[in-house]
Amino acid sequence: MVSDGLMDSAARQARAFSPASVANVAVGFDLLGYAVPDVGDRVTVRRIDAPEVRIVAIRGTAVELPLDAPRNTAGAALIALRQALALPFGFEVEIDKGIPLSSGMGGSAASCVAALVAANALLDVPLSREQLYRYSLEGEAVASGSRHGDNLGPMFLGGLVLSTLERLVPVPVPAHWHSLLVHPDAVLETRRAREALQGSYALKEFVAQSSNLALVLAGCHAGDAGLVRAGLVDVLVEPRRAPLIGGFDVAKAAALAAGAMGASISGAGPSVFAWFEDRDAALAAAPKVQAAFAAAGFDSQSWVSPINSPGARLL
Repeated sequence: MVSDGLMDSAARQARAFSPASVANVAVGFDLLGYAVPDVGDRVTVRRIDAPEVRIVAIRGTAVELPLDAPRNTAGAALIALRQALALPFGFEVEIDKGIPLSSGMGGSAASCVAALVAANALLDVPLSREQLYRYSLEGEAVASGSRHGDNLGPMFLGGLVLSTLERLVPVPVPAHWHSLLVHPDAVLETRRAREALQGSYALKEFVAQSSNLALVLAGCHAGDAGLVRAGLVDVLVEPRRAPLIGGFDVAKAAALAAGAMGASISGAGPSVFAWFEDRDAALAAAPKVQAAFAAAGFDSQSWVSPINSPGARLL
């Protein structure tokens, strides 16, 4: 279990950073994700005497986000925490956004996780990260309409994590394997991306996706890039969401041509991720994938980081 340890009971304010994440990882829809440490959200939480949660400021975004706590991912998570622990005090929250909204990089989840990690430092008896996870699911539901932890798990624990509603399971990955994440200058709302998944699916698609997930997990545990190359293919979700993302097909093709073990949509999109066997390969691929998006009319940003990257931390 991961814990932030006991803090001075007199502490009245704490600040935390939560990294971005790549969710789904092609074959683990709503289950699998990993942290991306070079971009994230920062949240300041103050312990107040009033038994309520207040969102007093949200900075770093041109889009208006709800200050009403039950409608805010961070607020909803802290409300769930307060109610479950029957806390006699409340929290005042300031959010500094660093993750582009509707980018497929876990922006709503990051605010939620950072708020919980900061608030946890103000509890008389702090909880483990695994215990905090259950409250973060309530925050995620505000943003996407469903309770799923593929963004949340890696933000709490770091690295590649398999997240069910009840458990967080870290998945070992070789230290030299790296991720390339490219975010085109476009927006794709999570709810719209989930609507694209409506409809029927063939049994053979589920069997193929289950096989691919098993290959990826086995490859990670064994450090076998060949297994990952064979399995990192999304036959369920990507075909239905790719038409919503301008330039996706050419960007994915560029990543694969540059030697990626696999590439697909990050979260709900429009960002694209790719896995490489080392940092140099990922760095070399970045301008090629960005050039592919540019040819499709999109500026973009890119980040290269180890798949085994740290999760949220106190500042």
